[in-house]
Amino acid sequence: MRLFIGIALTPEVEDALRGVREKFAAGAAELRWSAPESWHVTLQFLGAASDEQAACVVQRLAGVRAAPVPVRIAGLGFFERAGVFWAAVALSTELLALQQSVVAATRGCGFAAEARAYSPHITLARAKGRSGGKALGPLRKAVEKSRVDLSAEFTAEEFVLYESLPGPEGSRYEVRGRFSLTRLSEW
Repeated sequence: MRLFIGIALTPEVEDALRGVREKFAAGAAELRWSAPESWHVTLQFLGAASDEQAACVVQRLAGVRAAPVPVRIAGLGFFERAGVFWAAVALSTELLALQQSVVAATRGCGFAAEARAYSPHITLARAKGRSGGKALGPLRKAVEKSRVDLSAEFTAEEFVLYESLPGPEGSRYEVRGRFSLTRLSEW
C-alpha cells in the first residue's frame, strides 16, 4: 500500500480552490485537474508500506501531541520541472512543528524525511504525460494576467493517514486513521 500523512481541507477552503479551478480549467486542456476530494496539505509522503509498517505508523502517530494548527492559503504557484500548479500554504511555526513531529514519529517505522525542505502546498493540476513545464505556460500567463487574490484560512483540528489508490483518472485517497490535535489544556 502507498501511504501519506496530511491535513484535510475545510469546505470553505475547498470552495475557494474550486473558484480557482473554474476560472482556469477551461483554458488548460494540457493539464489533469485534481479532484476537490483529493485536496490536502501533505505532512509526509511515506510511499510503499507493508501491513506491519502501516500498523506501526498508526501507533506512532497516535502518540503525536500538538496543538491545533492554523493553515493559511496564500496564493498560487508552479513547480515547472514537475509540471504542477498549486496553491501555496504559508509555513507557520505550528505547521512546521507538526510536520517535524510526524516525521519523527514515522522514523521508527522505517521511513525517512525528504532531503528537500518542507514546502506545504495543495496540488491543483498536473501536466499530462511528459509535457511538464511546457503545459504550464498558458496557465501561468492566465494566472499572472488575472492577478487572482487567493487567501483562505482555517484551523486544523486533526491530521490524517491516507492510503493512495491509483486509478485511470488519477489517485483516490482513503482515510486509514485520524489523529486529533488537542489544546494544551487537554494534555
